[in-house]
Amino acid sequence: MNHADPGRVLVAGAGVAGLAVARALSRRAIPSLVLERRAGPADAGLAVNLPGNAVRALADLGLGEALQDLGTPVRRREYRTERDRLLFAVDEDAFWGAQARPRCLRRADLLRLLARDLPEGTVRRERGVASVRQDPQGVVVELTDGGVERGGLLVGADGVHSAVRRTVFGGSATEAALLARASWRFMAPDPGVEGWTLWAGAGCLFLLIPVDRGEAYGWVTADAAAAGGGTEGLEAAFANFPRLVRDTLARVLAEPAALHHSPLEEVRAPAWHRGRVLLAGDAAHATAPVWAQGAALALEDALVLADLLAGEPDRSQVGAAYEARRTPRVAHVQAMTDRLSRTARLPGWARNALLPFIGPRSYRATYGPLRTPVAG
Repeated sequence: MNHADPGRVLVAGAGVAGLAVARALSRRAIPSLVLERRAGPADAGLAVNLPGNAVRALADLGLGEALQDLGTPVRRREYRTERDRLLFAVDEDAFWGAQARPRCLRRADLLRLLARDLPEGTVRRERGVASVRQDPQGVVVELTDGGVERGGLLVGADGVHSAVRRTVFGGSATEAALLARASWRFMAPDPGVEGWTLWAGAGCLFLLIPVDRGEAYGWVTADAAAAGGGTEGLEAAFANFPRLVRDTLARVLAEPAALHHSPLEEVRAPAWHRGRVLLAGDAAHATAPVWAQGAALALEDALVLADLLAGEPDRSQVGAAYEARRTPRVAHVQAMTDRLSRTARLPGWARNALLPFIGPRSYRATYGPLRTPVAG
């Protein structure tokens, strides 16, 4: 089917970024169509940590009240050594305040939240982007199922390995993260952590955050086990960590299908727009999960884009303004990610000596500017 609505926005990807764009546009009465290559959500069984700027963005999307019924508030953040010595802690409640209190919830719940009340037919699955063509009237997208869709603008919100970025912008913008080569994510029975808790050892990181229903979200990286994605070296890598960590890891390794391996890749695209095509979320600026800004920046992208489109009927003129509005904030997150990643890669004695002093300052320096609203 070939639709020719010059005002309609086509969105590639039905993840956090794509659904956020669709929701933000719907609230501005701007029609959109989300094209998703998968039949269902990816990694829907896992969770996502939402810092205060993500919580505020969800409130700006009309979801603040509904969010309070999902997941668990994250009131405290702790950085610990492999011997369980507390290096420093952050009172996140005091920093963000009650209206922007960080929260950890299941990714599936976040996706359902973003899709709530979208006009029927907004999301179409098993329809990936095969090619993109622009002309003076709009943008034409040929789909993997043979169909064709036309709109006034195409938003590539299709993740780190974006087909839109590859097709329209060419080349590769992905690079390995400084933090580590690879990581694993999982859900596990909550061993009793009271907030965001990270243990760091030699080439190893282990994070747990309580979610709900007696479960915690976990993230782990270990240099010794990164190559090839195998888990054989994980238990040995964490042999000297606290029993809570070892027991949790043992339970997860007993059910390896629940352990999701992923390379740690970042995206630093040199440009986010070309004519009537622009990039949003991880397709434009994926970062290592040092400051949990993947979903947060994607939600903010959606708000800024909808704000600009509401005031500019000519879809071809929006890309430059969007990139100009978003680049400084994203560059700030990338710079702070690099800074803490380099600290995390220091020898243990140096890292443990530095973090009690620079950790709290890095937290404030990173999140302070992110307390400023992005749209409105």
